[in-house]
Amino acid sequence: MTILDKTVREIAVESPASVRVFEDFNIDYCCGGAKSLSEACAAVSVEPEVVREKLNAVLEASADSGSNDAPEQKSATELIGYILEKHHTFTTRELERLTPLMDKVTDKHGERHPELRGMREKYQLLREDLIPHMMKEETVLFPFIEQMTNAQGPTPAPPFGSVKNPIRMMMFEHEAAGATLKEMRALSGGFKTPEDACPSYNALYFGLEELERDLHRHIHLENNVLFPMAISMEEDLL
Repeated sequence: MTILDKTVREIAVESPASVRVFEDFNIDYCCGGAKSLSEACAAVSVEPEVVREKLNAVLEASADSGSNDAPEQKSATELIGYILEKHHTFTTRELERLTPLMDKVTDKHGERHPELRGMREKYQLLREDLIPHMMKEETVLFPFIEQMTNAQGPTPAPPFGSVKNPIRMMMFEHEAAGATLKEMRALSGGFKTPEDACPSYNALYFGLEELERDLHRHIHLENNVLFPMAISMEEDLL
C-alpha cells in the first residue's frame, strides 16, 4: 500500500505534521478523512503526486526534528485536557470576539457586498451549533470517557446506553459544522477581502479563517483519535 492508498485520516493520525499540507491544499482531514489520499486530491482537483511530494518533505522534516509531543500521541485523559484548553477555549473566545465584528462589518459593507449577509447567517448558525455542542462534550461525554479511563472494571451503564451513541451525535454535529464552514469559505471566495475592505473587514476574514483552521484540527482530534479510543475502552471494559 502506498501513501496515496491510505485514508487521509490514517495519514493525519500516524503523522500529525501532515495536517499542514492538507490545510495548504484544502484537503478535508477531519470529517472527510475516510477518503483515500488519491480520492481526496481528486475532490479538490490537485495532482496526487504534488501532494505526495509535499507530504514527504514535511514528514522527513518532522522526523528529523525528533518531536514526539503531538496530541495524537496523548492518552485519552491528556487529550481531553488538551482539547479543552487549546480548542474549546479558543473557539469560545473567538465566537465571542467575532460576533460583534461580523455585525459591524455586515452593517457597514453589506449593501456593496451582499455576500456578507449570507456569511452572517452561516456564522450565526455555526455559533448556535458549536456552543451547545461543546457544552455537551464538557458535561456529558468527556467526563464519561475519563470515568472509563479510571475504571478498574465494568462501569455503571450510562443513561445514554453506549458511548457510541453520544459519539455518533457529536460526529453528526461535526459534519454539520464542517458543511457550514465550507459554505462560508465558498461565499467569501476563500476568505479573500475586496479591494475596498476596511481594517475591520480584513480582521473579520482573518479571524474566520483562523477559526476554520482550528476547528479542523479540533474535529480531527475528536473524530479520528479520541472517539475511537473511547469506543475501544468501552469494548475492553465490557
